[in-house]
Amino acid sequence: MDPQAIEISLDAVIIAVTDGSPRVLTVPGADGLPALPSGLLEPQDRTLDTALRRWVREQAGIEVGYVEQLYTFGDRERATGSGRLLSVAYLALVAEESLSESADWRPLYDFFPWEDHRDGRPALIDDQIVPALAAFSARADDPAAYEERAQIVFGTDDSTFDGVRVLERYELLYESGLLEKSPQATRVSPGERPPSKTMALDHRRIVATAFGRLRGKLTYRPVVFELLPSTFTLLQLQRLVEALAGTPLHKQNFRRLVEAGGLVEGTGEHARTGGRPAELFRFRREVLRERPRPGVGSPWIRP
Repeated sequence: MDPQAIEISLDAVIIAVTDGSPRVLTVPGADGLPALPSGLLEPQDRTLDTALRRWVREQAGIEVGYVEQLYTFGDRERATGSGRLLSVAYLALVAEESLSESADWRPLYDFFPWEDHRDGRPALIDDQIVPALAAFSARADDPAAYEERAQIVFGTDDSTFDGVRVLERYELLYESGLLEKSPQATRVSPGERPPSKTMALDHRRIVATAFGRLRGKLTYRPVVFELLPSTFTLLQLQRLVEALAGTPLHKQNFRRLVEAGGLVEGTGEHARTGGRPAELFRFRREVLRERPRPGVGSPWIRP
């Protein structure tokens, strides 16, 4: 292996929301674990973007529209047989569609169950995660600093749970040996680990990075409208934001926020829902010129 050789991989975090469930697109990876669609940048690829789209098309059988570059991962541990591997990750939002036979849509919260607070604070945080982190912090070089970190990212000690800190929570669990593929995992009994699915290589860390970025964008960009049909009800919009934010929203406050922000406009048409007809709305694209940060607010801040 030439230690100076560098290979560039393109990794795609493709997220859809179906029936209130955020899902991530996966393909078969190492050891039979789910992985992100990915592949190497090759000499014939004109741009990184076109290379990414090619790999997604070949491995998952779909075309992606808008994608944005997320982050570059290049830790020394990401070595291959021919050198060092740099991964350039991208985030894409799509409507769920049929995939090639080998690809699959997997529930995002299967990999991060501590992130879904729609039915209240998950019991596994206080029953498993907090005690395990406390035991680990007692062995840390600076127990007080480690304990404070745990309090901040998991919202213990009356701290507010900040939904955007997805990656920080993942990295804390990883460092503490509470995830199956953590280097410290052998020091923790399987029963102490919060139940969650793992991924090939470091792809779960890449997804955590993307999920945190997406949640952050809810506050200042109208990204949720990429996941909706051209017309929708306000309840559909609320359920979508709740699914991504992982927290319940106050119905009337949310509607006032969306309407006051000029994010939507009524179409004059109504959807048949089996009960009272619900008005259909559309996204107001003019808001992109009217406001510098037209998001849906901070879902984690209680009204």
